[in-house]
Amino acid sequence: MSAQEQAPSSSFDAIKWILAIVALAAAVYANHYLVDGSVLVRAGVIVALVAVGLGIGFTTAKGKTGLAFAKESRIEARKVVWPTRAETIQTTLIIIVSVALVSLLLWGMDAIIVRIINFLTIKG
Repeated sequence: MSAQEQAPSSSFDAIKWILAIVALAAAVYANHYLVDGSVLVRAGVIVALVAVGLGIGFTTAKGKTGLAFAKESRIEARKVVWPTRAETIQTTLIIIVSVALVSLLLWGMDAIIVRIINFLTIKG
């Protein structure tokens, strides 16, 4: 299924979204409520509640569409041809030299304009 296709919406999608939001809100509450308890228990409860919320969300039509989009994005990211280390270093050096030249040019133009304005406004 392509990410652009609309999956048919189930009549239970609204209920699923409410349950997912309740699970995520429970994770936030558990983070606050279990502040004095064991960090391991606190982290486990939060991870479990977030997993439940995401799991419920991914069973909805929009969740399935989003999951399909994420899978397609991962496939496309694998197709990217990354530059070699030498290409990266060369490009970085070109950018550094270009920035230095432009900054010197702007500094020189600024100095010339300041001198012209001082010459015109300050009476000798």
